[in-house]
Amino acid sequence: MFSARVFATVFASGAILLVLHGAFESSNSVSVGTEADVRVGGVAKAVELGTIWDQIETTPELKWTDCYTQLQCARLRVPLNYSDPKGAPASIALIRFPSPLAGTDEYKGPILLNPGGPGGSGVQLVVNAGQTLSQLLGPNFDIVSFDPRGVGLSVPRASFFDTNVQREMWGSVFDVLNATSDGLARAWGRAQLTGGLAAKHDQRHVFEHINTENTARDMLEIVEAHGRKKIQYWGFSYGTVLGATFASIFPDRIERLVLDGVVDSENYFATLWSNNLLDTDKTLQTFFDGCFEAGPIACPFYEPSPAAISRKLDDLTRHIFLNPVPVQTNISYGLVDYTLLRLTIFQSLYTPYAAFPLLGRALADLADGDGTLLYQFFEQPPFDCSCGAPAPLQPIRDGQTTILCTDGEEVRDTVKELRPFVDDLVGLSQWGEVWATIRIGCTAWPKQQKKHFRGPFVGNTSHPILWVGNTADPVTPVASAHKMAKGFPGSVVLTQDSPGHCSIAAPSSCSQRYIRDYFIHGTLPKEGIVCPVDSPIFPQPQPRTSVNAESEASQQHLGKGRGPAPSDPEMGDVLERLRKSFRVPSPLWLGI
Repeated sequence: MFSARVFATVFASGAILLVLHGAFESSNSVSVGTEADVRVGGVAKAVELGTIWDQIETTPELKWTDCYTQLQCARLRVPLNYSDPKGAPASIALIRFPSPLAGTDEYKGPILLNPGGPGGSGVQLVVNAGQTLSQLLGPNFDIVSFDPRGVGLSVPRASFFDTNVQREMWGSVFDVLNATSDGLARAWGRAQLTGGLAAKHDQRHVFEHINTENTARDMLEIVEAHGRKKIQYWGFSYGTVLGATFASIFPDRIERLVLDGVVDSENYFATLWSNNLLDTDKTLQTFFDGCFEAGPIACPFYEPSPAAISRKLDDLTRHIFLNPVPVQTNISYGLVDYTLLRLTIFQSLYTPYAAFPLLGRALADLADGDGTLLYQFFEQPPFDCSCGAPAPLQPIRDGQTTILCTDGEEVRDTVKELRPFVDDLVGLSQWGEVWATIRIGCTAWPKQQKKHFRGPFVGNTSHPILWVGNTADPVTPVASAHKMAKGFPGSVVLTQDSPGHCSIAAPSSCSQRYIRDYFIHGTLPKEGIVCPVDSPIFPQPQPRTSVNAESEASQQHLGKGRGPAPSDPEMGDVLERLRKSFRVPSPLWLGI
């Protein structure tokens, strides 16, 4: 639900890193122009993400322009307020990897994707992974995505700050709740200020139109602009909320709908975020199990049993709480403290195949007093503002907060009222101290003048939905997929027996064949199908002559009792490239 780089500004433990060049522009307002400029306080800031977005006209029909490499870009004009379709417009930035079969009988139209978040950039998704997704799904489709309203290259953009420096300075301080004795009170206090800043910068009440219902309506506009009646869609994480909303409002407009890493939409729109962590500790257990099974060469954090590795991590965490480790690299510096350690481990749960082998080495180094490798997990250079020249326009956390808090029921809890919520969440999972900050971040969100869709999530769709869930997903338990599927007759849940967030976090040719067949042929797997993964997380260990009783009893090996997954070398290569180029965003980038 933000890419691994989400914590680049969060991880400024001990230092706020800013490099300034020249004067700063003001950003009290954002207006929509026919030129794809983002006008900030009357100053035009050219949009440059490696292409010519500032030259792409916003039009009511799709006018594709060649951009990047082998891609095409466009801007679609849609109503800012669908209750006033002739009023102020919004400009939606779209991008596609075009099908080589367009114009032939084999062409099957566009598949629209949402990378999650909320606040994830669909433009960046296709720039990074459009060609790989085309290879995965087949050449019959255009691979299309977009930056949702309020986010990234779409305008108006949500902004709470006058300058990027202000945003970075305010967002650079983030502690998990147990990092300090007053962690909850501080998170609540920061949320009050963020809510006040949002109200100050939304004098024209634009933010209330930056919500999931309107984004779903934007998607229908995109589908119709392609000359089609029904949607083909693959949504990840928050993208499943968006997909379920579309299916509930427009059930007769479904041609294909894959909802992958399913969020309980009722819980999301209630601003509860209370049942996401049902399987999070199970995900971490796969690190302990995998590290033990791999042995000390493949996993230097090894101990004689998974339980011993777990205890070793607990001991290390307590030590770092009292003894932060300073780190200085060639591009930045900071502390490996309790907050950084906890957030790094939590973020690693999203992508075990990419992160766990490196995490095993980084934790071993940290136990020896060297925090460099762990610090570099999500390291980026210091914030650098080229204030005297047009700067690249990146998606910002303001849009994410706006979508989350505008979507959800109003939250006005005090610190005292929040305490039972936090305690319950920590009782469900040790990672509740991280996840609780999402609800806390909405406690001072400006009141909305306009109501929007928050359910019910039901519909007799024109084609059944394919829901996908992992057995050890850290933030979208497979139980949510089964719950959501009940509202849509004929839909099927496909289970992938793996840790990680969404199906693409692990290599499963089985899962991806079902997804591809669904898009191409419309076929669904039988109910109850569980797909194995193609390979283990850690390198295969050398054979051992014995295993002690404690370690054998503690193993909870995913896929135990099953034969190996049928291998598909070509698909395996595609899935590996996809894991490297696309990671599902997280909702923890709240600027609180």
